[in-house]
Amino acid sequence: QVQLAESGGGLVQPGGSLRLSCAASENIFSINIMGWYRQAPGKQRELVAFMTSTGKSNYTDFAKVRFTISRDNAKNTVSLQIDGLKPEDTAVYYCNARGVATRETYYAEEFWGKGTLLTVSS
Repeated sequence: QVQLAESGGGLVQPGGSLRLSCAASENIFSINIMGWYRQAPGKQRELVAFMTSTGKSNYTDFAKVRFTISRDNAKNTVSLQIDGLKPEDTAVYYCNARGVATRETYYAEEFWGKGTLLTVSS
C-alpha cells in the first residue's frame, strides 16, 4: 500500500521561512512525479509545484519566486521550501505522487498525503 506523510507545518510569522517535507512509504521502488498542492480556507485545491524523477521542476506562477521544490529519489521524499511567507500562504499543503511503482505493482492512480497545515500570522 502506498502512503505519503507530510510534516513541517505550523504557525509562522509573516516574512519567515518554512520547509515542508513528505515521505513515501518504504515499500516504494520509484515515483515518477512528486509534488505539492495547497488548499486555502474556502478555496479549491491548487498546484504549487512538482518535480519529476529526472529533476525537472514546474511551478505555478505564484510559486516561482518564493517556493523551492526538491526531492531525494533514493529516499522517495519531496520537500518544499517557502521563503518570505505571507498570510495568503495559509493553507493545508498536500503531497502528491504519480507514477508510483513498488517491486510488484505499477500504480496508474495518484496518491495524496493527509496534508499539513501552514498558518502565516503575526
